[in-house]
Amino acid sequence: MTGYRAAAPGSAPRQQRAGITFLTATNASKPETDRISDILRRVIAENGREHVRGYAFAILCLLTVAATTAFTAWIMEAVINEAFANRRADLVWLICGSIFVAFVIRGLAGYGQAVTLAKIGNNIVARYQTRLFNHLMSLSVGYFSEARSGRLAAQINQNINGIRDVLNLTVTSLARDLVTLIALLGVMFYQDIVLSMIVFTVAPPLLLGLRYISKRLRTVTKDAVILNAHVLGAMQETVQGIAIVKAFTMEPVLAGKIQATIEAAEKRSNRIARLSERNGPLTESLAGFSIAGVMAYAAYQAIYGGVLPGSFFSFVTALLLAYEPAKRLAKLQVQMERAAVNAQMIYEILDTQPHQRDKQGAGSFEASNARIEFRNVTFGYGDNPPVLRNVSFVAEGGKTTALVGPSGAGKSTVITLVPRFYDPMEGEIVIDGQNIADVTKTSLRQHIAYVSQQPYLFEGTIRDNIRYGRPEATDGEVEEAARLANAHDFILAQPLGYDTPVGENGVTLSGGQRQRLSIARALVRNAPILLLDEATSALDTESEALVQQALDAAMAGRTVIVIAHRLSTVVNADKIIVMQAGQVVEQGTHESLAQQSGGLYARLNNLQAAPNGPISI
Repeated sequence: MTGYRAAAPGSAPRQQRAGITFLTATNASKPETDRISDILRRVIAENGREHVRGYAFAILCLLTVAATTAFTAWIMEAVINEAFANRRADLVWLICGSIFVAFVIRGLAGYGQAVTLAKIGNNIVARYQTRLFNHLMSLSVGYFSEARSGRLAAQINQNINGIRDVLNLTVTSLARDLVTLIALLGVMFYQDIVLSMIVFTVAPPLLLGLRYISKRLRTVTKDAVILNAHVLGAMQETVQGIAIVKAFTMEPVLAGKIQATIEAAEKRSNRIARLSERNGPLTESLAGFSIAGVMAYAAYQAIYGGVLPGSFFSFVTALLLAYEPAKRLAKLQVQMERAAVNAQMIYEILDTQPHQRDKQGAGSFEASNARIEFRNVTFGYGDNPPVLRNVSFVAEGGKTTALVGPSGAGKSTVITLVPRFYDPMEGEIVIDGQNIADVTKTSLRQHIAYVSQQPYLFEGTIRDNIRYGRPEATDGEVEEAARLANAHDFILAQPLGYDTPVGENGVTLSGGQRQRLSIARALVRNAPILLLDEATSALDTESEALVQQALDAAMAGRTVIVIAHRLSTVVNADKIIVMQAGQVVEQGTHESLAQQSGGLYARLNNLQAAPNGPISI
């Protein structure tokens, strides 16, 4: 997966189930063995060297388990013949002691490999969680605008263990099950070749049946993972928006939609269960046929051939002990198929290329006057029509530039282009003579403070959330920023003051309080460029006036681009840019624009000054 732009109609295979659209496996035509081997090679290349010692120890333990298991089957001939047929009392203690030692060694080896593989697996999961988070942070805002956060989190949570399972299944299957099976087969052939050949008659139909099951399981597994991600994502989004759900009595509608998704996921899971467990009756039936044949031949030999039962018991013991590793190996391709699907979906995220990569040799941004200039900028989201068309204006350094206009005019889009949340389709944005496309995004954003239209708080305390603006800020600087944002008093009124947890997205605070903390976070950054996207929209009139005074002081000497729906908050701006339908239609000060007869700003100003006003735009 190399991009995140919305696909054009008919460009990718999709299926519709219960009102939910989900992607099918896009590489279904590729043989499953090739796909599993590709995933396995990649997982080993990325993790093998890091854990080579741990895997070597685990393999040694698994080989010990295999050896002691084969020894148990081999020694049964001596147990039966010497203890029961020949009645050699002098050998009984030696035989029993060796069996006891073999079981102790096998128990210790099993413990060692289990703990070692668990530690390695946990480390692999932790490393990929870190890698996924870091990679997601490298992707642009555009990726997350198209990928629903709840569904993305659910997909990661469900699939992250696939990487670990691919390696652990490979190691345990090869070093324990395969070696154990080979050793036990050796015991079986050593004791009786004819009986061994009877057992091998079941292998071809078993392999053909498992291959058929694996093919059927491949596509169903990926669809089930995506459907379960839909379920978890929908539940998470409903919980986050519970106030709106309750206010608009949306419970029945959402319950119906989620129920449809749950039923679709349930059907897929049931189908996976049916397919996965089909190997059970297949394996058991063929094993029963094989054991019945062995018993019939052995009985014939004992009755008519006078053969001692020791070799037969040793053979049967080996056969019964071989049944479990053989059954696990029979399930291996089914399990590997599921693990490979999970691992592949994680790699699809990791292989997503950042859409806004820094240019080769991009320089570091240095701000002096912080003069911002838009030069014929055109921009649109995805394949939609352009939101901005040939936008040109200058935000002078150290001064305040206000963007006003009707809703949908493109004001917030202008704000998002300055820190390079998105890149223009045409034109350029220049700050102090530097095209921001030619500098690194990190160095650019370090010179920008941003207050969004909807304040967002993170898990932690009030102090933590303000300090995110500048992690090295002192407690005194954090509190000073809170005072400037008119937040200090209400913070001290909280149970633990600045150390009060804010809850999920600040659920314990009012909208105005969250916005003031968001403003404080921007102020503590002490950046030369300040972007305010309706920063006072959630405040009451009194708080807005106080915060506006604080912002006026904080904006001194900084380049500020501010969006406001109430013109009263921007009348003192050094320049006002009036936008309509994605274009700049007027520029000037409040006085000059208000006096333009028939101008858009004058009309909006008159509407807000009307007796029934103010009117938000």
